[in-house]
Amino acid sequence: MKDVNRILVVSRSTKHCQKAVHYGISLAQKYGAELFVVHVMHSPFRLEGWNLAVPFLDAEYARLQQTFKDDIDHMIEGEKRHGLAVKAVVKEGNASEEIIKMVKEENIDLLIMLAHEEGHLEHFLFGRDNEDLIRKMPCSIMLVKKEPHEAP
Repeated sequence: MKDVNRILVVSRSTKHCQKAVHYGISLAQKYGAELFVVHVMHSPFRLEGWNLAVPFLDAEYARLQQTFKDDIDHMIEGEKRHGLAVKAVVKEGNASEEIIKMVKEENIDLLIMLAHEEGHLEHFLFGRDNEDLIRKMPCSIMLVKKEPHEAP
């Protein structure tokens, strides 16, 4: 892994992605790499060509975007203070397209993301597909498995 200079961590739901961000931070520190963290959302309420006036949903969506940005910033603020080069962004659009675009634009060497999707609501809100990303990704990928919950 000595050629890993730029790492991108995909955050899908910040409460579930802390482990992926932790791996990104650890690897960036170990290899002296730049770290990027991206959270991509697509708005299910902005249907182009449709005239749907749902301002309260748009406002809630904007609030969610800010919440995710704040959560990501909180996860990495200590690392920034200790000199780790970290850039966190929240993007809007098709997750696969935006992630691939960022990988190419930032010359990412390693992509880190959760190994599975979280649930139907998040799939509706964030519109993602791991299989699509894995097939199209021009760099190496590290899939982080979230530990399963223990049975009661």
